[in-house]
Amino acid sequence: MKNPTDYYSQQYNARAMIPEHSRIFTRWIRDSAHVRRIKLGLYDLPYGESAGERLDFFPARRGGAALLVFIHGGWWRSLDKSNFSFIAPPYLEAGFNVALPNYTLAPHATIEDITRQQLRALAWLYRRAEQYDFDPQRIVVVGHSAGAHLAAMMMAALWPVFDPELPVDLIKGGVLLSGIYDLKPLLQADFVNTDLQLSAPRAALLSPARMPQAHQTTFLSAVGGDESDEFKRQTALIEKAWKTSHLGNIALASENHLTVCDAFATTGHPLFEAVVKLVTGLKAR
Repeated sequence: MKNPTDYYSQQYNARAMIPEHSRIFTRWIRDSAHVRRIKLGLYDLPYGESAGERLDFFPARRGGAALLVFIHGGWWRSLDKSNFSFIAPPYLEAGFNVALPNYTLAPHATIEDITRQQLRALAWLYRRAEQYDFDPQRIVVVGHSAGAHLAAMMMAALWPVFDPELPVDLIKGGVLLSGIYDLKPLLQADFVNTDLQLSAPRAALLSPARMPQAHQTTFLSAVGGDESDEFKRQTALIEKAWKTSHLGNIALASENHLTVCDAFATTGHPLFEAVVKLVTGLKAR
């Protein structure tokens, strides 16, 4: 029988499984810096009081367009929204607004804290739709890895409980990329739980695959063919749990846990085209 600690630590340590991960991160940082030099964007907008509660907003060329909100991963403890500016240009070209929220990283914040920060970010954006000239009826949340967990939590959120002035269907669509939807295995993944300090009861309460959707928000899922069995299992879990609103899984046979983000941001790629189809299919206000 496999040692659970060794097994889950190996299965979820995506960087260890990708020898070229440093080169990928370097490319993302370089390309994102280039985007911020050449694209008009609004950077570090405060959606809350803490230093981590900032977001970047890239406006579409035309007013009243849909808004794509991308939540980055990094096991809730690393990376930054500025590393992912490179995802914005293709979606701007497709006619959408793009927002990238940050959050306070673990261990300085718990996953509960980080989830509440993302609730604040989405609520802040919704309330400012007129100010930033986007359609509040077409907000789509996208997340990668730990960011996909957070995106799923936004899709399960009881928005009117968070704020009575918010609609139950604040999120109109979702895209979940290589996410973690049942946190129980992380209890035995020492390399990350050292910072997360999850307990079994908290892991259960923070697992979207164990929750109903608050509203039938349609969503796409994707996981790389070169990812571990556990990441593939996690994707299958959320697809089954929310099957009535699942539009489909986009096959990414040759991608790993990081290059799924490149596929997401590549015009003409089946994943990119599926996201564009999802967003353009939403009804404008």
